[in-house]
Amino acid sequence: MTEVKKQVLPTQTSTVTNNNTVQKSKKMNFAAVLKSPAVQTSLIGTLGDAMKAKTFTAALISAVNTNRQLMSCEPMSIISAALLGESLQLSPSPQLGHYYMVPFNDSKSGTTKATFQLGWKGYYQLALRSGQYKHLDAVAVKEGELIGYNPITDEINLEPIGDPLAREKAKTIGYYAHFELNNGFTKAMYWPKEKMEAHALTYSQGYKAKRGYTFWEKDFDSMALKTMYRQLISKYGIMSIEMQKAFVNDMTIQGDINAAADEGGEPIFFDSAEVIDAETGEIRN
Repeated sequence: MTEVKKQVLPTQTSTVTNNNTVQKSKKMNFAAVLKSPAVQTSLIGTLGDAMKAKTFTAALISAVNTNRQLMSCEPMSIISAALLGESLQLSPSPQLGHYYMVPFNDSKSGTTKATFQLGWKGYYQLALRSGQYKHLDAVAVKEGELIGYNPITDEINLEPIGDPLAREKAKTIGYYAHFELNNGFTKAMYWPKEKMEAHALTYSQGYKAKRGYTFWEKDFDSMALKTMYRQLISKYGIMSIEMQKAFVNDMTIQGDINAAADEGGEPIFFDSAEVIDAETGEIRN
């Protein structure tokens, strides 16, 4: 387990650097900033040893290179977001989809910063790692699959479409999440798609304005699955210290816990042929 100590990055202490250095670093190539002696010294102190710092550096550079929009972000905001992921033992690789860093226009400061956003796979990994869950799943419910539903108990009767291709093409009518703890306690939750739509309109100003760039517009189903995991686990599940930390810091700019990236902000999406799925971090062509 990688123990991440209290972060002491160059931007966080005047004894290491100053505002002029930070402003200059923003103009530098991100890899150059990350590999600079001051930052590497801080990373070694934070991560515990030089090898961990080297591995972290290589993984972070690779992740940033998959999204060139991140290069417009303040370098230290990228590093801080990645250190949070490291403290949760989650990979920054977009292909794994544990979490990802989304460029965010901070209108208050007039700068672009990276926000930490947990993918649904990150929630899933943290839940399983806690050792409390015997079973955990969330799925989209397709038209024709819902046989019965009790809105009081959230008990649901499904008859899944057997043909995977036909199921994929079928219209989504809702979302279902369920867990069973090791002690035998079970809980389920079902949201009709209309309820999920209302949730998105309430918490995403960009989606409400139909601006075309929000995660909800890019991949509604993936955002919905993340929402189901968040709702079910936070309300009824057992949350480890790691999960609580991830829940609190999800969609925030590190260093400013009150700066929420969504839902009231302006996330910037990728202009290349590769698009990162909403809340999964997976690269799609």
